[in-house]
This record gives sequence, structure tokens and C-alpha cells, in this order.
Amino acid sequence: IKKRNCTKYECLFLDEENGDRRIYLKMANSFFHFKQFTIRQDKCAMKVGTDGVLLGAWTPVESARRILDVGTGTGLVALMLAQRSPAAITALEIDENSAQQARENVVRSPWSNRIEVVCTDFRTFVSENKYDSIVSNPPYFMDSLKSPDEQRNTARHDSRLNYSDLLQGVKRLLSPHGVFTLIIPSVAVAKVMTTAYDYGLFPFRRLDVITKPGGTAKRTLIAFSFLEQKCREEVLLTEISRQQYTNEYITLIKDYFLNF
Repeated sequence: IKKRNCTKYECLFLDEENGDRRIYLKMANSFFHFKQFTIRQDKCAMKVGTDGVLLGAWTPVESARRILDVGTGTGLVALMLAQRSPAAITALEIDENSAQQARENVVRSPWSNRIEVVCTDFRTFVSENKYDSIVSNPPYFMDSLKSPDEQRNTARHDSRLNYSDLLQGVKRLLSPHGVFTLIIPSVAVAKVMTTAYDYGLFPFRRLDVITKPGGTAKRTLIAFSFLEQKCREEVLLTEISRQQYTNEYITLIKDYFLNF
């Protein structure tokens, strides 16, 4: 196993025996280094995770001029989209500590001149212009036992922002030819689809994420628009075995992660 690019904050070990690529990442909880930016997350309840990375890498933004990130947290998704697109990005965050952290991460990035972090409630957010792309990694523990940590509850549970609130806001703020993309637990797909239809939003791309061979999808990414059309459905297997990632997953995230 080769040890590469170690810093005070993280170490990456790469095992390439027999052509396999096995990634072992060790990092301090307050930092996460990507190829073109760094996420500091000591003030945020929700840390960098696979869901946000998938959303930032998969979201279609090729023709977007204005992007809205709902519930930006650390600013991860906004920064990933800024790396991919020249669009102006507005990143909303209801929690003050997380919003401040996101601002700090944006200021230290190469794209600080076109990302604005706004501390506000999405349900009351107003904008003079509509957005070509809206993205969200929404709260998802709808029925699970809540944590005593109120900040973490806000980030993870839907007591403040549920799917209906989210989709209603998307209908209000999305441009006529815009795209709304989100990542949700796969068990919530039916509910989200039904609610989206109620607001005139229709899926045109879907990616079910499976973490191990023979497993079932735990997360699903869906791209919606106001145009009713056939939905292209795909499946992404992320790992062949523990920390041995598939070529498809590596291709999706290689522009962001170190040593890919």
C-alpha cells in the first residue's frame, strides 16, 4: 500500500495491487481537502458526506447561468458546481453557524466572486430573477428519533423544511426551462414523485445508488423539469468491496477527490 500526499490534516493510502484501486482516507474531522478547494466543517452539524458529493458531481448544470443551492451546509455542493459551471450561485442556509462556515469556505475558494451565501429560510426566500438550476440535499430523517442537538436536528430532519415546502419553493423560483435536482433516501422516492407531480414537476433523469453488489438502492438522485418526458433511469454501484470503488463511481468524482 502506497502512502501519498499526506498533510497535517489528511492522509490518503492507495492500494493498486492487481489493478485495483482501494482508497483509504484518514482526516481530521474539521477539514476535508478536495482538488481545487478545502471544506472546513467544525461549525457545521452535518459534515462532508457521500450524498453531497454525489449531488455536486451528478447535477446537470451545463447551460445554467443562475444556480440556487437550498440548504448549503458547508457550501460543498455550491463549490462543486462552481468548479463545473461559470454560473452565478446563491447558496441558502437557515443555520447561522453553518452559513458562516460556508462563507469562509467560499472566500478561500477560487470562485468567491460568484457564490453568495445567504442565511435565510428557503420558504420565505424571494428573488427578482428565477434560477436555471436548483439543487438540494434536503433533511431526510423524517420519522427517526431526533438528536438532542438542535443544530443537527435542523440539518437532518424535515421539521423545518419538508418535501412539500421544498417543491413548492422550487415551483416558485425555477425558470420555465430550468432543472431541479435533489438526492433523497430511496424509500422516499414515491412520496417525492407524487408531491412533485402536484407542483407540475416531472422527472427526466434518475440515478439509484447501490453501495455493494447485490444490495438495494439507499439513495436516489432525481432531476426534474416542468416538461413532461420519458425519464432516463440508471443505477450506480459505488463499491465492488469495502473501499474498492467502481470505475463508474471514480469517473463521476475524480475531478474532485485527491489522487483520482
